[in-house]
Amino acid sequence: MSTKKTGIDQQLIRDLASILDDTNLSEIEVEQGDLRIRVSRQINVQAYAAPAAQIPATAPAPAAAPMAPAAPADPSKNAVPSPMVGTAYASPSPDAKPFIEVGQQVREGQTLLIIEAMKTMNQIPSPRSGTVTAILFKDAQPVEYGEPLVVIE
Repeated sequence: MSTKKTGIDQQLIRDLASILDDTNLSEIEVEQGDLRIRVSRQINVQAYAAPAAQIPATAPAPAAAPMAPAAPADPSKNAVPSPMVGTAYASPSPDAKPFIEVGQQVREGQTLLIIEAMKTMNQIPSPRSGTVTAILFKDAQPVEYGEPLVVIE
């Protein structure tokens, strides 16, 4: 019977974990020959539920305070999740008007945002018609697969 090397390069795992922290990714996987290593961490989806930057843009501070407790429940139900890892953009170009705004009516198939992944711009369509009640991403910031991006009710 032949013996295979079963030791795992712990430094490689540490390096992969460091890459996760540096890039804010939730998961990374490498494959070398027969060895495949996946390092992942759990993401708290509620952290994206009510970004502070979004509240002042939608209403004055006193009016936003009563709405804040209701916001975490909305994304789990009516959020449009990111279909991929990449960089989210609210408009087609830096000087253009955003695709959507809070309070705007959208129709099914309408472009909500663009996610750039591997130098490819991917238009993200609305899965349903409704009203945009929250925009949960910041323009030109990285997003994860499954991260809630927009709430449509």
